Amino acid sequence: MKKFLALALALVMSLSLVACGGNSGTTEPEDGGDEAAVYRVAMITDYGDITDQSFNQTTYEACKEYCDANGLDFEYFKPAGDSTAERVAMVEKAVDQDYNVIVMPGYAFAGTIVETQDVYPDVTFIGLDVSEYDIEDCFYNHDADGNRTELLDAANEPHVASNVYCAVYQEELCGYMAGYAAVKLGYTHLGFLGGMAVPAVQRYGYGFVQGADAAAAETGADVKVEYVYGNQFFGDADITAYMDTWYQTVGVEVVFACGGGIYASAAEAAAKVEGAKVIGVDVDQAAIIDGDYGEGMTVTSAMKGLAPTVKHMLEEVQKGNFANYGGKVESLGLVSGDDPASNYVQIPMETTQWGDGFSQDDYKALVKAMFDGSVTVSSDISAEPAVTTAAVTYYGNIK
Repeated sequence: MKKFLALALALVMSLSLVACGGNSGTTEPEDGGDEAAVYRVAMITDYGDITDQSFNQTTYEACKEYCDANGLDFEYFKPAGDSTAERVAMVEKAVDQDYNVIVMPGYAFAGTIVETQDVYPDVTFIGLDVSEYDIEDCFYNHDADGNRTELLDAANEPHVASNVYCAVYQEELCGYMAGYAAVKLGYTHLGFLGGMAVPAVQRYGYGFVQGADAAAAETGADVKVEYVYGNQFFGDADITAYMDTWYQTVGVEVVFACGGGIYASAAEAAAKVEGAKVIGVDVDQAAIIDGDYGEGMTVTSAMKGLAPTVKHMLEEVQKGNFANYGGKVESLGLVSGDDPASNYVQIPMETTQWGDGFSQDDYKALVKAMFDGSVTVSSDISAEPAVTTAAVTYYGNIK
């Protein structure tokens, strides 16, 4: 009798333990199969922080929101400085702490991906805005002008490993939207201030020119565009002085500042001129630009869908579908002609300064036309885009 009671008690205790156990992100196996993987998500910041109102903050918030909602462990790691070695060190730290899905925002992570993708084949890497060119470039030596010469390791051909997925964005499309909107809203003297002339920045700029030119042709306005690169991704006194000349002497009304922190120079200069405006980039920058430099300064922002990319990819990882994406670099753009907010490139519905010349309905009509092919935008950056109406002046690099 005592043996029977002991067995019964043991059975009750074992059932209680099963009932109390959590899965910590584990999906229950189906059809009697093996237990599904446990996913732990880490994000590595580039050289900024999660309060940068840009890539890092948007990526951090998207990761955290998804992981909180789906029971996944999440942490972010900030490198000690701006170098591939320091970013690799954070990947190593995350892996040592058993994080097996690592999200990395920005092209600066190309070298990190190259150095870690084969070392950690069981870790899933998600790179945002990291192009195939960025990754390939890390495999080569370069001459004094930056041109590729020979492979660093003749036995190691450039590749994106099967545990890596990278997303890039069709910046020319949201650049076009921003240029088109600016002219339709009545601005006729525009400026483009790029960071460095890397492909993503060039696509933004050339799309901006095409959009401004198309709107000029429709309105008959005399539109001028000044176009320059700072040759760096941060603002400084020299670039601010250049922007002062644009706003105060040349007569530029609005500048599309495209390239990391370089927007600060455009905004500092705009703050000195009544009515001067700025267009933000990558994310909706209205809050940071208006908050720091003057209410109402931001006309709109040309945005990439970082958050939708993060959430979609984490969902696919959790569902066990990453094999459909591994080893790929995908270019993301329009996925809907009817719902602009669902697209991977867009301008913001809430903060764009809509007016009689360009309303939300006008924007929706533009997106629909772009989606169905009635309006086409060239992604070619090998030459300056052809224009029919706007007068565009290219100045090269400030520095």
